[in-house]
Amino acid sequence: MDDRPIGVFDSGVGGLTVVKQVLDNLPNEGIVYFGDTARGPYGPKSPRVVTQFAVENARFLLSKKVKIIVVACNTASAVALNPLRERFDLPVVGVVEAGARAAVARTRNGKVGVIGTIGTITSQAYRRAISALNPSLQIYAQACPLFVSLAEEGWTDGKAALLIAKEYLKPLRKQGIDTLLLGCTHYPLLRKTIQMAVGEKVVLADCGEEVVREIRSLLSERQLQANATTEPDREFFLSDVPHRFQETGERFLGRPLGNLRLKRTEPRLVRGLW
Repeated sequence: MDDRPIGVFDSGVGGLTVVKQVLDNLPNEGIVYFGDTARGPYGPKSPRVVTQFAVENARFLLSKKVKIIVVACNTASAVALNPLRERFDLPVVGVVEAGARAAVARTRNGKVGVIGTIGTITSQAYRRAISALNPSLQIYAQACPLFVSLAEEGWTDGKAALLIAKEYLKPLRKQGIDTLLLGCTHYPLLRKTIQMAVGEKVVLADCGEEVVREIRSLLSERQLQANATTEPDREFFLSDVPHRFQETGERFLGRPLGNLRLKRTEPRLVRGLW
């Protein structure tokens, strides 16, 4: 048994949807979450800077004695996963690889749609990851930037959200996709609306669900499962506290957000920012 927590980091609040999946499916495991809200979003930044931030975030999580690190940021997962694995001697799980596996496993006709932020779609990280697993698949990508605002504002259903979703997803429906990968950790909050927009025959693939499968497998293979009789610790750290973060974070997490702490004064978390 290993009661050390699982570490998760993101550039902001979106990674809490991944944490929710972990809490729902691995209730005995402890969690340390770090949201780099002072320096996010990472999308517009260079790969070098994103990698630097990712390494610093990982070092902070390691100071909390974590046993696995989950990179719940699509941008950091796309550019910094290998540097993290080379530098640190513990399992590192990324959402891009997990999402690609989920999409490949679910498609039946070989036509996969991918939606994400402009930065994620432009990076073509999911296209490369899916093609590496199955080069024969046809991949159709669509940026849906307004979905992030809708999720953070809590406007995840209703006529306005559905109209926006239908407009974004119309090109993918025309291509005849049978699987749609939610390539942003904000998007699971709009799952119901997105499903209505693409139709019930299209399967939605969520990277968070696949991350949980990978974590469960790693825990079993390496005998890292937590003791079921011990109350797990859950800690949440930020590098800044944005307006309404508590409200937004609890919506993403699906439960009260306790033990929220500010790590703004930690040198490793701010070096290179100012």
